[in-house]
Amino acid sequence: MAQQQLPFQGSLDDLGTPLADTTFVIVDLETTGSRADGAGITEIGAVRVRGGEVLGEFATLVNPGVPVPPFITLLTGITQAMVAPAPRVEQVLPAFLEFAGLDRGAVLVAHNAPFDVGFLKAVCAAHGFMWPNPPVVDTVPLARRLVPRDEVRDHKLGTLAAHFGVPDRPTHRALDDARATVGVLHALLERLGSFGVDTLEELRAFRSAPSAAQLRKRRLAEDVPERPGVYVFEDARGETLYVGKSRNLRRRVMSYFTASETRGRVREMIALAERVTPIVCGTELEAEVRELRLIAERKPPYNRRSRNPERAVWLKLTRERYPRLSLVRRILDDGAPYVGPFRSAREAELARDALHHVVPLRQCTHRFSPAKPIAACVLAELGRCGAPCDGRESAEEYAGHAARAELALTGGAEAVVRALTEHIRRLSEQLRYEEAAAHRDRLAALLTGVARSQRLTALARLPQLVAGRRSAAGWEVCVVRYGRLAGTGLMRPGTDPHAFVRALVDTAETVLPGAGPAPRAGAAEMECVLRWLDSPGVRLVELDTPWTCPVDGAEKYRDLTDWGREAVPARR
Repeated sequence: MAQQQLPFQGSLDDLGTPLADTTFVIVDLETTGSRADGAGITEIGAVRVRGGEVLGEFATLVNPGVPVPPFITLLTGITQAMVAPAPRVEQVLPAFLEFAGLDRGAVLVAHNAPFDVGFLKAVCAAHGFMWPNPPVVDTVPLARRLVPRDEVRDHKLGTLAAHFGVPDRPTHRALDDARATVGVLHALLERLGSFGVDTLEELRAFRSAPSAAQLRKRRLAEDVPERPGVYVFEDARGETLYVGKSRNLRRRVMSYFTASETRGRVREMIALAERVTPIVCGTELEAEVRELRLIAERKPPYNRRSRNPERAVWLKLTRERYPRLSLVRRILDDGAPYVGPFRSAREAELARDALHHVVPLRQCTHRFSPAKPIAACVLAELGRCGAPCDGRESAEEYAGHAARAELALTGGAEAVVRALTEHIRRLSEQLRYEEAAAHRDRLAALLTGVARSQRLTALARLPQLVAGRRSAAGWEVCVVRYGRLAGTGLMRPGTDPHAFVRALVDTAETVLPGAGPAPRAGAAEMECVLRWLDSPGVRLVELDTPWTCPVDGAEKYRDLTDWGREAVPARR
């Protein structure tokens, strides 16, 4: 089962691809009609450009394999005699795909792109060529957003080429029309510049002009450095509105004031913002952790995630004479096993139901003792509880159930997994697919929560862990104590590594041990640290004690969710 991560706030296209460095392949096709009518391609024309410079051109007639209708000849000048000796499309495709370089990062551009791209994808599929699925820019909707109808009567290629004074005019021949589209594209990109759109990502996200507030408040990004870190939007009273992180603070903050930012809540936030405070960080992990801590501390109204870590739900096996499973939001130093945190109370309930199905723990909240028995509930009659409440089951017998539950939560879940998977198979064989799917979801929720808590617990037990990862600027070194990021720094090339690590360790935050899977840091912060430690290239520098998870723990069942989806057919 693929391990689910706790929600965390990501950043959007921190750096982006500058339009000046983007290779565009402008393509145009001539055909015998529409694909729906079984038409074929008669001509392909394409132009490669980058930074306003033409890098190359491609043009060829194509034998469509079907007659060229007279109206097509009248429109394009392409006759049956012209295409009869031309190569077939399956012979042309390799040369075109190699020229275009669409699998090497080039962006495909066309005027009315669905027509041209649809034909290209269809012929690739028909002749066994893999379509590279490149980014596509359609100049028709782009022109509709940038060129109002009071400037042009329509947004046809010929109209736009004449309006912008493009020297190459369309003639319904592929290369001529591709050249004309190049001129139109460059004119549209010039207009986009006035809206602050200067990367490919912003171009593809462009939907409408930035609001007046966005244009007026671009000044807020002027003093933001081009460094990794955290940025904080504040209102006139200094109240935090929004917190984010980025590898390039200036570029990310500037993107909020461009047309690519179309989220309604963010535009609303921009209207209230009066300043942006950058917090430069030495490493990406530091930025991610600082962001989480600031969001949890300040609870900015425009951050949707990570604002209330204290509301996380845990599944607890209580420490009582007759233990039971309970959903809680606080971890106490009571020695009880805690599992989670879960994404929601509903997911925690599913996990609890999974364990209840296998282990007959009591589900009531009554306080009772052998000296004062009470009447058993219906669960006892159904055989789902041993009924210690009315004396049917002794404390010693019930303790065996509690021990099985605790083992499933903290050590080995094999017995629970085996029982539930067998039950799911039986239900599937009986065609009770919805019931089987419900048990599958319960098992997946339980294993997800158990695996998460086991990973967190293993990290939280370590008094000190020092690790490093090479980056473009040097080595990122981090000190983690009891699961909390206690210190981090960037070791530049040429620095004495022993002296750097010793200084970082000596100045790192002092952290004391605590109770539960996440005693000294939020679960989201610990998940960030674990993701970083799991990333390629990380090297352990110091480790005081063994770092281990249970050998029979829930991690060994990562693929179980996929198995469950295959084993339980879709509802018919």
